[in-house]
Amino acid sequence: MTLLVIHLVATAMMAGLIWFVQVVHYPLFDLVGAEQSVQYAHEHQRRTSYVVGAPMAVEGVTALALFFRPPSDLGSVWPFVGLVLLGIVHASTVFLQVPQHARLAQAHDPARVRFLVRTNWIRTIGWTARAVLAAFLVVAGAQ
Repeated sequence: MTLLVIHLVATAMMAGLIWFVQVVHYPLFDLVGAEQSVQYAHEHQRRTSYVVGAPMAVEGVTALALFFRPPSDLGSVWPFVGLVLLGIVHASTVFLQVPQHARLAQAHDPARVRFLVRTNWIRTIGWTARAVLAAFLVVAGAQ
């Protein structure tokens, strides 16, 4: 049960963070002037890594642990679904968001900001689904 709760806390943290990024932070990139946008993008990358590093690591480790050693009463299907969702979230991060951040750290580009906001819905929906699933696993594991 402890593993399930730790997993839920880490996943819920990431879901909350991604909603903040989606609704507040990414749209604000458009309001940063061209002169400050490169520095803003650099600072975004640097500061974000401090906030997301630990919960992402804990979430990843606990997701793998739940997949490879699922609680006997829960089976392996739901941990597998959670791991697939996490894979989608991380694939989106690596192949869509990170390249856009790298380009924004070189030059101001409103089209890239719009692309970033639009494609970040993949992560927002994915982490939200993972948080619901993690909560379900805790409830199911407590019964």
